[in-house]
Amino acid sequence: MFLKILLVLAVLGLLILIISRLVTGLYARPKIYTAAEVPARRVAIVFGAGLWRDGTATPVLIDRITTAANLYFAGKVEKLLMSGDNRFVDYNEPAVMRTLALSLGVPEEAIVLDYAGRRTYDTCYRAKAIFGITGAILVTQAFHLPRAIYLCNQLGVDSVGVESDLRVYRTSSMLYWNMRELLATATALWDVNISHPVPVLGDPEPIFPTP
Repeated sequence: MFLKILLVLAVLGLLILIISRLVTGLYARPKIYTAAEVPARRVAIVFGAGLWRDGTATPVLIDRITTAANLYFAGKVEKLLMSGDNRFVDYNEPAVMRTLALSLGVPEEAIVLDYAGRRTYDTCYRAKAIFGITGAILVTQAFHLPRAIYLCNQLGVDSVGVESDLRVYRTSSMLYWNMRELLATATALWDVNISHPVPVLGDPEPIFPTP
């Protein structure tokens, strides 16, 4: 009997994870564009993706920055909001993102850093609450984009997305990312619809100050 209960709970848990992915996937599908076709917005939000142990950018992060830079050069956006984790002195995602963007030719005045983008939820929340963003192009890989689009729109940032899959990633990495995304997506639905957590905030720093 106990094993049957565990089995039922496991099946229910799996269904919740799968349904969560379906919900965000269906929601985001009409909001995903190619870089050439995406409607222009004033800001692109670039999500952090982790650093190697030596502090350099991972291939996933490099592709996100490269895609965002291409959007800037194509005139699709005016500013790039680069959001990542900087909880520790020796771990600074936004600084690495900025350095990479500068190396690609993006001017410094077009780059804005968010040092408290610890989660996708935090990045979207802070985009509006701190930086005054009400509309944006989201830049991230296909496995992450539906959750990002769902979260930002639910948190008041009218968002569309562009996939930043510029290379073929390792199969093992893709499997891990997609499995992780199942739990992260269920958590995202819980956050925006039930728990409404408040991330680290601070004084407003509007990207486009009101005259």
